[in-house]
Amino acid sequence: MSRQKKEFEEYEINESYKTEERDNPYGFKRKSKEERPVLAICYDFDKTLSPDDMQAQGYIQSVNYHVDRFWAESNEMARANGMDSNLAYMYKMVREAKGHFDLSRKALEEYGSKVELFPGVDEWFERVRQYGDKNGVIIEHYIISSGLKEMIEGTKIAKRGSFEEIYASAFYYDENGVAIWPAQAVNYTSKTQFLFRIEKGILDVNDTAVNDYFPAYKMRVPFRNIVYIGDSDTDIPSMKLVNTYGGHAIGVYNPVTGNKEKVYRMMRDNRIRYFAPADYRKGQQLEQLIQTIIDKTAAYEKLEALHIDGLKEMKDKNKSK
Repeated sequence: MSRQKKEFEEYEINESYKTEERDNPYGFKRKSKEERPVLAICYDFDKTLSPDDMQAQGYIQSVNYHVDRFWAESNEMARANGMDSNLAYMYKMVREAKGHFDLSRKALEEYGSKVELFPGVDEWFERVRQYGDKNGVIIEHYIISSGLKEMIEGTKIAKRGSFEEIYASAFYYDENGVAIWPAQAVNYTSKTQFLFRIEKGILDVNDTAVNDYFPAYKMRVPFRNIVYIGDSDTDIPSMKLVNTYGGHAIGVYNPVTGNKEKVYRMMRDNRIRYFAPADYRKGQQLEQLIQTIIDKTAAYEKLEALHIDGLKEMKDKNKSK
């Protein structure tokens, strides 16, 4: 079957396919396809937007631990008990806080407010959004992180409303507002589910409509319009998924150390297509790369619209015969 015939048959199927809007009694956040193309830029957080793990920028020190010792004990707990490493660090955070302070949402947000960011991150999100708007592309920023949602929400960039959604690990709190149990644990493989949520516009973590069938033409953000920016092995499944389906996976490295070992490995293993220093300032390599991806998105989606118009015309002509 020729590519043109296959595309025409798929178009015919899609045109006749009627999706039923699933009931939404809980008011889950759902987004429909836009008239303009949407480019979703997804970021890991630790060592992608910030030079270090967020827990190591105040919390670990406040419970009288050396950073390396805290992570060594947490990782050993996970290994010895067949435990998810994210659940292990969350358990250890709750346990070690006892006797020092209440591990409340407010306390975690306060730690988050002190997290250091890479150069230029403060102004990055709005600047990229404006460039997209100028070129006819809607830009949406998402966090997909194994770090803590409450700490990310405490950062100035989150408080400014930079992100469409923050997908990250989070705590459940008791009646006194103290963290007692994980409510959400995001690890390297579960990160990928959020890409499918973004693709379909089914954004709430408990909305099972993400499993519904969507024809290609109803995908709000096709994978070709997803960018994933990360720094390490925990990002590999998401990078591989985005890369495989025509999106843009970018590895970043610390511009101070200049250590490219991880990004070279990810490039060699076909996990990423590009790499750049985590320097988000105006005119730097990362901004040039993102602007090029926005330009490509705008041009490609114009071509895709012309292609669909051609299919419609051909269909209408066949009907008139």
